[in-house]
Amino acid sequence: MTNPADESNVRAGTGAEFHATAGRPLPLGVSETRHGLNFAVVSRHATDVSLVLFARQRHEPIAEFPLDPAVHRTGDVWHIEVSGLDSGARYGWRVDRRPEPRDRFHQFDRTRVLVDPYARGLSGGCEWGRPAPRAGEPPGTTPERRSLFVPDTFDWQQVRPPRIPLPDKIVYELHVRGFTQHPSAAAEHPGTYLGVIERIPFLKELGVTTVELLPVYEFDENELGRRNPLTGAELKNYWGYSPICFFAPKAAYAHDGRDGHQVAEFKAMVRELHRAGLEVILDVVFNHTTEGRDRTVSLRGLDNCIYYLLDPVTGEDLNYSGCGNTLNCNHPVVRAMIIDALRYWVAEMHVDGFRFDLASILGRGQRGEVLANPPLLERIAYDPVLADATLIAEAWDAAGLYQVGSFPAWGRWAEWNGPFRDDVRRFVRGEPGLTGRLATRLAGSADLFEASGRRPCHSINFVTCHDGFTLADLVSYDRKHNEANGDHNRDGSDYNFSCNHGREGPTTDSAIDTLRARQVRNFLTILLLSQGTPMLLAGDEFGRTQLGNNNAYCQDNEISWIDWRLLDQRRDLFRFAKMLIAFRRAHPVLRRTEFLAGRGTPEHPRPDVSWHGVRLGQPDWGPAAHALAMHLAGEHAPTLDCDVYFAINGSALALEFALPAPPAGARWVRVVDTARPSPQDIAEPGREAKLRSPDRYRVAPRACIVLRSC
Repeated sequence: MTNPADESNVRAGTGAEFHATAGRPLPLGVSETRHGLNFAVVSRHATDVSLVLFARQRHEPIAEFPLDPAVHRTGDVWHIEVSGLDSGARYGWRVDRRPEPRDRFHQFDRTRVLVDPYARGLSGGCEWGRPAPRAGEPPGTTPERRSLFVPDTFDWQQVRPPRIPLPDKIVYELHVRGFTQHPSAAAEHPGTYLGVIERIPFLKELGVTTVELLPVYEFDENELGRRNPLTGAELKNYWGYSPICFFAPKAAYAHDGRDGHQVAEFKAMVRELHRAGLEVILDVVFNHTTEGRDRTVSLRGLDNCIYYLLDPVTGEDLNYSGCGNTLNCNHPVVRAMIIDALRYWVAEMHVDGFRFDLASILGRGQRGEVLANPPLLERIAYDPVLADATLIAEAWDAAGLYQVGSFPAWGRWAEWNGPFRDDVRRFVRGEPGLTGRLATRLAGSADLFEASGRRPCHSINFVTCHDGFTLADLVSYDRKHNEANGDHNRDGSDYNFSCNHGREGPTTDSAIDTLRARQVRNFLTILLLSQGTPMLLAGDEFGRTQLGNNNAYCQDNEISWIDWRLLDQRRDLFRFAKMLIAFRRAHPVLRRTEFLAGRGTPEHPRPDVSWHGVRLGQPDWGPAAHALAMHLAGEHAPTLDCDVYFAINGSALALEFALPAPPAGARWVRVVDTARPSPQDIAEPGREAKLRSPDRYRVAPRACIVLRSC
């Protein structure tokens, strides 16, 4: 029975009357009750908390409820239940600490109305690039956003996630806006979740299984406050690695991002991808937020010393993210918030997994120290709601901590394999003495993952990703060209292991173009024939370029958008990529669940893998080596398969490779020869070419071949 002293009535500026009661501490955020809406937020060090209500299209509050700690506080949770609100309720929190709101550790500011960190949608920001900062606010100021109540109502039409095993995944990294924003996409809803739906037939034709979306949390694309020095155009935070709220999908990625419709459109995208048999993985950012000492949006104003890592003496932010602040991930309150967010995206939004940006930060303690057994990472690994979710770590941070292969994994976590990227790039561009490292990467990087009890599939193999050169640029530029970013070309990595093959950037030299195209096919072949889980960057399959920019985080223009005209211009490359993907998917010998051992078994005495050079059984691991061959025995595959032979010649001279014997009664046929012109570069199943000589094959300079037994 409610105590009358715990109740109050407030008449809004609109004339509506709201009835408030004590409410409940859980769940956090806003939730629907029999009588209205319950609001709950955590702040340990606040002394004064008010719930502020807003109406549509109105900046000024229509009502404000100061919370009495004797009534509206349970532990560190402030809560209130309000009836009389309509479904379009907008709200925020005003938080203060008296008598000292601001000191070294606290950043309370009563003038700010804060975003609820558990809000499932935010008002405003529904049109990309707008709203601009309010009058009188400096450039780069985050516009005020209001938290929304978004009911959990959506018709999933009984469509279920496809649940593709990790060894069978082929990941495709894309940016929601950039995927269909270019006019050449001819999208009905360009740059949106619905635009992604329009491109599902393309994704199916390519043959990938899993789309990995760059951040879709709410962020402020206008926060940079800088202009392109070459064009004068405003630079945007295009990638979105600067979250405002961990639960709210970005409204500007929706065709209609008002009143919570962005949530429904995101769900529609997931549903239709699932209907097509495609998974959805989110690139999530739990290492930092958009807030700075001069930018308070949510967590900083709620309880700065709980949510962020601070210097214990000065109170300044500890910066392991390279972005100005670091989330205090292993504080119990923050840890619970991260778990709740992940559970929400899986249980309510039906996503299939996560790639964690700068994931090593999630393993730092409350003083920034590296923890041996980080409780947050362990909790994620064992959480029952997340048991089927794919977990991928970017296993490093911006402070020099590099944990690829040593990331605390509990047998669950996969990792972006940075050594795979670097070793493959270096070999293909012609560096000698890398055959041993290349063999290790082809075989699934056991040197990194086996000791921790993981399998080859836990290696996420990639040659390119959003951060760095595209595949076309990797073979066209010796150095980065980031002048358009406005940082005098000082941003972006200087260690690209790229090669322009004779001329920087675009060229009319047909010989250079031919070699570049061959190298692109070499990269794709190595990537898709390696044990592990491959990841492609969207557009690489038909030659997308960023004109040498290897850090296009601020380029919301044709540098970053996918130009779909290239799909018609480079149909030969697209054909090669999709047929190579199909070859991988058709052959389980390329998707082993255990590491290659180089030996047989009593049942299958042939070794599972044999390494060769130009001579059988004599691989060259020396400092001048440029050539390597790998022979996979099909009987060791998860299900019986043919043999696959792969040879790569990284030298400038043609080399003749002696071929091992295929299985008894079989012969070798050619699937791939990257030196041949299209369509001879790759063969359709059942139409592979017979070899002129059954025991040798001449591999052209800077080329690779793939044979299979039949």
